[in-house]
Amino acid sequence: MWSDNQQREPQDGAPDGPRRRATIHDVARLAGVSRQTVSRAVNDKGEIDPATKERVLEAARLLDYRPSRFARGLVRKGTVTVGLVIPDLKNPFFPEVAAGVLEAAEQRGWQVVVWDSRIDEAREREALDVLSHQADAVVGYFKDPDDVLTQHLGGMPLVLLERGPQQTGFAAVGIDAAAGVAQGIAHLLDAGHRRIGMLDGVHGPGPRRLAFLEQVRRHGLPVDESWIAMCAEHSVAGGEAGMDQLLDAQPEITAVFAFNDLIAIGAVRAARRRGRRVPEDLAVLGFDGLALGELVEPALTTLHIDKRQLGRLAVEQVARLRAGEEPMNGTEASVVPELVVRASA
Repeated sequence: MWSDNQQREPQDGAPDGPRRRATIHDVARLAGVSRQTVSRAVNDKGEIDPATKERVLEAARLLDYRPSRFARGLVRKGTVTVGLVIPDLKNPFFPEVAAGVLEAAEQRGWQVVVWDSRIDEAREREALDVLSHQADAVVGYFKDPDDVLTQHLGGMPLVLLERGPQQTGFAAVGIDAAAGVAQGIAHLLDAGHRRIGMLDGVHGPGPRRLAFLEQVRRHGLPVDESWIAMCAEHSVAGGEAGMDQLLDAQPEITAVFAFNDLIAIGAVRAARRRGRRVPEDLAVLGFDGLALGELVEPALTTLHIDKRQLGRLAVEQVARLRAGEEPMNGTEASVVPELVVRASA
């Protein structure tokens, strides 16, 4: 685990704070040569004019360019190190994903370094800055768009977790939210529910919200965006606050679909505090499949995600990138949630 104070120092005369790491593209542009020529110069390969080599090395010094371990080819000489960037290790979902990464990496003889970004975009970028010097590839959760991530990678392989191919040009592993939500809404409809709300954990049109809206429209339910409440935190407390907000806005709801299991557990607490029986008066459906869901009362009905498989697929993507192969796409690079019916819905 990296400490809080492990940060890159700025160049002399540079303003304090994080700065973009120079890439091989920057050096090539400044020196007026190709990336291949930069690679030959910094790795002291032959077949390069001495004057050109000196120009490239001077450009690299001016830009403080330091090739990653992957770019220097050290991956062929020693143990492969994968950086794993997780947003919240206190959330029991993410340690299970990490366990899948660790398990698959160990089978290949690789080592894993874990960085907890604490749902902080600045810490995510800091992770890339540090790991680009100390790891051979990175797997993780990142909020920034592709162009920002590229600025901090320095050519290092990156596998994004929970992004679909339509959301990124990087290799990725995703969750088929549409297939999962379809199962969940069908279950609620079979139980007679027509007024179904949602507790979302992501601002904007995230995959779970889009899948929810698609399903309620498909089945002709009298539900729209006003039936969705935002939870400020992906936590039990966040679910309680979101449930209070949703019940105040739409008191007629008889079922709720929650962004994750922790939010769903908070929804159950808020509903019961307000005198609603679960599931008789209000059915609650989670999304994640945490082991914790079996221990609460009533036991949580949820859309279970094989979180370890998510991590294993990410390591497989890294292996393909290192081998120069095309990454997996579509269904082979995604995990489909499975409905687990318990007592809450």
